[in-house]
Amino acid sequence: MSKFGVSQGVKRREDSRFLKGEGKYVDDLRPEGSLYAYFFLSPVAHAKILSIDVEEAKDSPGVKAVYTAQDLVAGGMKNRMIAELLPIKGVKVPDPARTILAEGKVRFAGEPVAIIIAETINQAKDAAELIEFDFDELDAHLDLAPGGADLHEEAPNNVAFEWAKGNKDQVDKVFNEASHVVSLKVDDNRVIANSLEPRGCYAEWQNDKLHMCMNGQGVWVGKGELSDLLDIPEDNVRVTTPDVGGGFGMKGFNYPENFAVGQAAKMLGQKIHWMGTRSEAMLNDNGGRDLTSRVEAAFDDTYKMIGYRVITHCNLGAYNSYYAHFIQTDLFRKVISGVYDIPNIYFEVTGIFTNTAPVDAYRGAGRPEGIFAMERLIDQASRELGVDTIELRRRNFIQPEQFPYKNFANETVDVGNFEKVLKRAVKEADVNGFNKRKKASLEAHKLRGMGICYYIETILGDPSETTRLEFCEDDMVNVYVGTQSNGQGHETAYSQILHERSGIPFDNIRIVQGDSDLIKTGGGTGGSRSVTTQGTSINGTADQMIAKFKLFVAEELGIDESQVEFEEGTFKDSTSNKYLTIMEVGSRALAKQRDDLITTEVTTQIKDKSFPNGTHICEVEIDTETGQTDVVKYTVVDDLGVIINPVLAKGQIHGGVAQGIGQILTEHVGFDEYGQLLTGTFMDYGMPRADNVPFIEFHSEPTPSINNPIGMKGCGEAGTIGALAAVTNAVQDALWDQGIKEVQAPLTPSRVWHLLNQN
Repeated sequence: MSKFGVSQGVKRREDSRFLKGEGKYVDDLRPEGSLYAYFFLSPVAHAKILSIDVEEAKDSPGVKAVYTAQDLVAGGMKNRMIAELLPIKGVKVPDPARTILAEGKVRFAGEPVAIIIAETINQAKDAAELIEFDFDELDAHLDLAPGGADLHEEAPNNVAFEWAKGNKDQVDKVFNEASHVVSLKVDDNRVIANSLEPRGCYAEWQNDKLHMCMNGQGVWVGKGELSDLLDIPEDNVRVTTPDVGGGFGMKGFNYPENFAVGQAAKMLGQKIHWMGTRSEAMLNDNGGRDLTSRVEAAFDDTYKMIGYRVITHCNLGAYNSYYAHFIQTDLFRKVISGVYDIPNIYFEVTGIFTNTAPVDAYRGAGRPEGIFAMERLIDQASRELGVDTIELRRRNFIQPEQFPYKNFANETVDVGNFEKVLKRAVKEADVNGFNKRKKASLEAHKLRGMGICYYIETILGDPSETTRLEFCEDDMVNVYVGTQSNGQGHETAYSQILHERSGIPFDNIRIVQGDSDLIKTGGGTGGSRSVTTQGTSINGTADQMIAKFKLFVAEELGIDESQVEFEEGTFKDSTSNKYLTIMEVGSRALAKQRDDLITTEVTTQIKDKSFPNGTHICEVEIDTETGQTDVVKYTVVDDLGVIINPVLAKGQIHGGVAQGIGQILTEHVGFDEYGQLLTGTFMDYGMPRADNVPFIEFHSEPTPSINNPIGMKGCGEAGTIGALAAVTNAVQDALWDQGIKEVQAPLTPSRVWHLLNQN
């Protein structure tokens, strides 16, 4: 087996340039001579706009233009963002406009109101100070409940939607007749993605064609929406995405700034560059999570779960965002029952508008929320019912013989062996030795707890993807892909897949991404889809390329096509020792200008989704004097199917676990009663540090997926999905004997100390 093939721990090839500071990000690529954009943001969370006076700002040194919503619309732009709405039969779902720049009202602190274009960024900032913004402040609605001052006329009582799935009457009957019922409130606190690189873009016009460079998770959504909102033929829009410093779902869609910069460049006929700051990102990046659920389980007398009920209120922020309606409804529902065989489920969700920045996808998007609710409840049930938490899970697992298994969302889970994965995790985490470790912690005057989570997720997004392979004069093979790396290591993983399938040398492969002119379609990156969908496409494209080459090889070797065999990157004559390597074939095709052979493009579609799953076991220690909680031991055993690169997979799991630990122990978005952000800097917002994250043991116990040719399952979001409940359950375990029967994230030192000292 080649050391660069599938399942080999190849070092990331892109790291060489990143570690040497040679990465090319949006801010590195600012065109020479471009102007700078800066946005005047609303200083209040909810107000009626009385006037916006920008005349003095326009006259400020270096300023080329100051545009309000009215100006951009007069220049030909549609002043309305695009959002997807839940289809609810017989119901007109409120669809209030989210404008590019505020018009009539502002609805969250940090909402863009005007764009300033100047020769330098400091001149633009100085001009923003001269804008006179007159407004009539209104009450802010911040509660996750109907009522309060209406944000939109179309949504009375701030209800964005009311949605439900399942037979309520049947589930109610099951609960009424159940031997045991356990219920729990689960708060899923709001977080800010805080990608290493804030959002940014630049726009330039070239021969009546808009080039928009932005740091997103794919270029095709951006291309279509720019064409629509700026009224430009789609063929005249080119979107590129260079290196991206983290996305986590937050960069998976367009934001107002992109459109405003593009329209300003169109109106001025000049290049314009905008780069957001950390403070701006904290104000108006789409937030994550932010929901609260009442979850209930009904058990029979053998402790089999026979009913499950979830009632959720979720925060949409001030507007319908791109995917927001679907995250806490349909995507939550896809994993609502976790890895358990539950015959009766009812799920009800109410979406609420509040005077905060919109909420949308954050690592996992609905799957962490669904698993968090289930795994918190089953942990609570084990304590209240007096059943071992591991045993209670085992009793309720979907069994291997039940696969393929259709769940509550009509998703067909192809394969799995949950008992096998759990057994391995119990062994690797040394669960049997926990009591000894707990005793040692008590002797050190600390409380120790252990928490378990068994998660499952499903990959999301478009099941199809396109790949184009192209032999080049410099002895390289370009691989044009429709996904977009934000730091996951796609260049390495895709090169391994192609090398394994085709024998093209690893070092002769060049991954090309993020340019809508070079490849005409793509699903972007998100929902753990990239390696599975793009990998399947790379394989299919390689197969077609090899098939096309066989006749050409026969001609070159002077033999019949039936005599040509292909193995490990070499075409051989089955009757002699004649052969040509695949690179030699490509070189000859180039020399003979065989365009039909030089390039191969294929779009493939995976048969169905795959379902990564696994067990996280976390141990924490709590200092009773300070409330400080430390994660001291963390073990993961995952079934990710066939892993393309164990090093990359481990990195994804580690990063996801770190984000989960952060949400539960340190991170939380706070607002005051007026809707002002209280956690707008890293002095106030608790990003996890190195000392918050222990060594994370990672083990693989795979059951290959049957829904794609490689057997992959995806791993990008798995770490976060498992971590939320594992960490919270560990804290609950540590505090249970202290009489504390319910804990809610974020479990900051202050909150834990108050729990310990509430009496």
